[in-house]
Amino acid sequence: MSRILLVEDNEMNRDMLSRRLIRKGYEVIEAIDGREGVELAERERPDLILMDMSLPEIDGWEATRQIKSSPSLRHIPIIALTAHAMSNDKERALQAGCDDFDTKPVDWSRLQDKMQALLG
Repeated sequence: MSRILLVEDNEMNRDMLSRRLIRKGYEVIEAIDGREGVELAERERPDLILMDMSLPEIDGWEATRQIKSSPSLRHIPIIALTAHAMSNDKERALQAGCDDFDTKPVDWSRLQDKMQALLG
């Protein structure tokens, strides 16, 4: 069973994604801000991270940079999730170290395909 770290400050989004992931057999670890996301990535070593980019404390871009700068964490794939759909937002997320990018509202089947591609 793959472990997914879901970093999302919006309770409704977090709940909806978490329930769907659990139904698909994933173990879900939840963080409500970027600082907690970095701490949980270090402590829990998930198989994949779903990272909201607009977060309190530390935004998703900075949290991703911190995770990817750690030699023991940089291998963990990160998918950026954002309501910002501008072309430079995808580029910005990839430059921060995200392995893929998806927009909100989440298209569940598209997100699953991206997750499977990164999880192998």
